[in-house]
Amino acid sequence: MTAAEKASRFRALHERAGAFIIPNPWDVGTARVLAAMGFEALATTSAGHAFSLGLPEGVLTRDQALQHCRDIVGATGLPVSADLEKGFGDSPESVAETIRAAAGTGLAGCSIEDHTGRRDEPIYPFDLAVERIQAAVEAARGLPRDFVLTARSENFLWQRPDLDDTIRRLQAFEAAGADVLYAPGLRDLEMIRTLCQSAGKPVNVVMGLPGVTFGLAELAAAGVKRVSVGSALSRLAFGAVLRAAREMTEKGTFTFAADAAGFAELEALFSKFLTR
Repeated sequence: MTAAEKASRFRALHERAGAFIIPNPWDVGTARVLAAMGFEALATTSAGHAFSLGLPEGVLTRDQALQHCRDIVGATGLPVSADLEKGFGDSPESVAETIRAAAGTGLAGCSIEDHTGRRDEPIYPFDLAVERIQAAVEAARGLPRDFVLTARSENFLWQRPDLDDTIRRLQAFEAAGADVLYAPGLRDLEMIRTLCQSAGKPVNVVMGLPGVTFGLAELAAAGVKRVSVGSALSRLAFGAVLRAAREMTEKGTFTFAADAAGFAELEALFSKFLTR
């Protein structure tokens, strides 16, 4: 499919009945595994990408992130939405520039956060946060094809568990023209339900947080449209490597291999992509 066709297909997922899962690969291999398992769209994870390079989240440049987007977009025929953090700049203009550059990678959409990247002042002031989303929307609408913009309110990830302010921000982002609303870090199903009831646009939630075990059916009943898993799959993989490394260093044994994917299974799966 062309980028325009992928974007149209991605928007259609948000318009049909029910909720869908959009998992987050962190490299070409995991993107192809998830595509082969039947998922209909993918999303990048900024944390998973950084971890794969042995770095903490938030230090990669825009060029590095956009090259990663090209890699994930090119890995499969699925629509891809990118986690572009705060848009690689504080100003509305920098966010708009990032949106235009992101569309050039073939992405079907992306998300923009109101997280500043500064621990002393982690969330942008309300007015600036809204201006940034307005600029992102204007840039997206100025593209020659569709582009699904997700606006994120990061309060709950940065020790600001204020649902009222989170809803106020998301409603303002919706009024500014955002296509999807997202408040990562919500751990209470009633809070999720309240947020969905307060929104007029599709809502994304993230699963894979420790101790949060709601299923897709429960989330759909609460009004959620899209479910991502953020860095959870990446952290799961690193968890397996850490456990295996501890077993080898502490016990000198190798029983971890019993849980490894089969060589032949992976060969067969990846061979399907040779004709692309």
